[in-house]
Amino acid sequence: MMKDQAQALRHLVARASQLSAEREERAIVSHRQARVIAVTSGKGGVGKSNFSLNFAIALQEAGYRALLFDADIGMANIDVLIGNPASANLFHVINGTKSLEDIVQIGPKGMHYISGGSGLHELFNLPDNSLESFLIELESWSERYDVILFDTGAGLSKESLRFIAAADETFVVTTPEPTAIADAYALIKVVHRKAEHTSFRLIVNRASDWTEGRQTADRILTVARRFLSLDIAILGYIFDDIHVMKAVKKQIPYSVLFQDCLASQQIRQLAKAYMNNSQQQQDSRVKQKVSSWLKRFTSFK
Repeated sequence: MMKDQAQALRHLVARASQLSAEREERAIVSHRQARVIAVTSGKGGVGKSNFSLNFAIALQEAGYRALLFDADIGMANIDVLIGNPASANLFHVINGTKSLEDIVQIGPKGMHYISGGSGLHELFNLPDNSLESFLIELESWSERYDVILFDTGAGLSKESLRFIAAADETFVVTTPEPTAIADAYALIKVVHRKAEHTSFRLIVNRASDWTEGRQTADRILTVARRFLSLDIAILGYIFDDIHVMKAVKKQIPYSVLFQDCLASQQIRQLAKAYMNNSQQQQDSRVKQKVSSWLKRFTSFK
């Protein structure tokens, strides 16, 4: 009898301890802040926007809340890739006819996205106080999402640099083509010199196989380490897959239309690996992060 009571007591203590740990974990999770990622490339045509879209979908599929912000001035096309032209975009927020919340669209698998449209031009011409209010509202959404991705324009525009400077990390998408490799390194070099805090991860898209992907990445990593004293992490490789272009023509993301194709499998692997290795921010650092976010974003006038 006493043995049974002792076992029951131990069970109650263990259960109470478990509940306490679960409550603490939930409190930490509820206070975590979204990872802010800028996705960019040295040149157009390397599949940057397609990567951003399918990466966001893969995150959502894996149980993470993802928001994709189409920040490619003049070439915003996320809604085209999805096949669902947005009825409202950032322009409507700038002119006061819509709130930021009004223009959030629900995409495949429940991921959220914002179409920039022509409003991106007006965004960068706002007075400092209006721009700050917009950024604070966007930053306040950090607890709603696990990841916020900015799909920036290719190349070295001032607007793209501001999004890159503001992000926690920058994903650089390239291909094995020599011009893409050279432009990717050129972008990394300029960003590193203007914003030394920037953390890079490299994605090699359309590689013929693992060897070509690794060789392409090594070419960029080697020169970055030698001439910039900069270590760059490799996020991974996505092999050349005919299903990707087929999906683009049908305006359906390849990870949705061809769920079992090689590119879909690889994008899901990259998303899971990234989140498994990422550290989330806690609520105690929110004010510091907002200040830093605003300061970094507005550092390029």
